[in-house]
Amino acid sequence: MPLREPTTIGPDVRRGLRLNLCAIACAAVIIASWTVAAQIRADESEEVEIALSLAKLLQAGRAVISSNQPLINDPDRGDKGLTGEVVLAAATENYKKATGLDPRSIAPTSRQGRLLQAEMAAIKEVVDENQSFINEKGVGFKGFIPAIFARLVTERLQEKVGTEVQIKVTAPPALVRNRKSRPDDWEKSIIEGKFLSPDWIRGQVFYQAQPSQGRDAFRVMVPEYYAASCLSCHGQKKGEVDITGYPKEGASEGDLGGVISITLFRQQE
Repeated sequence: MPLREPTTIGPDVRRGLRLNLCAIACAAVIIASWTVAAQIRADESEEVEIALSLAKLLQAGRAVISSNQPLINDPDRGDKGLTGEVVLAAATENYKKATGLDPRSIAPTSRQGRLLQAEMAAIKEVVDENQSFINEKGVGFKGFIPAIFARLVTERLQEKVGTEVQIKVTAPPALVRNRKSRPDDWEKSIIEGKFLSPDWIRGQVFYQAQPSQGRDAFRVMVPEYYAASCLSCHGQKKGEVDITGYPKEGASEGDLGGVISITLFRQQE
């Protein structure tokens, strides 16, 4: 993968992480209210279900990192007790509350169960690998923000099952501050032609059979919307420099702020 960053967050990259990745740092608190079109082909329903379950688990883990930012960035405390096992357990509870289903109960022999197991392993591994930074005393901002966590988890997931699924958190092009998160041409067309259209049903997921990287694939796009807590960096006054050194976008609560893009590659018969 081009321009790959370290899988752990060291002091030498913290400044760049703060400046370059704030665009979706608040993603864990973005309003996530999904709907799926009433008409869905029977042969696509399983793929939609799998994609949305992977997106929901990513959101569930990201929410844990978001809610623990004061703890992570406490310079006076060393061991935070925020291990991979602890984060995964909390993420699992978030997932259960959101879906009514324990992801660990899905048969690991099924495609959905296998991919969820891989994502759960990725969550645990990413947090465990960053323990030295999470627990570093004398340092406030650690750089281990929700956006970083999400990107590291999706990259680790790609290492594990990248021939089957890929996930990216992207956004409308004007909101992307980290070029690794830029939408590809197809994602951009859906964001601009669907999600930003005044006629689009708020929160409705978009899905389509669409080739990717020269392979048959089924792609799902999940829109996310700014919550009030996002606006300190992305709200008014437009052009005013935020705490990271970037100009604010002038967004309002409820504006489209991000998109989880899931690509499920179809296996050749």
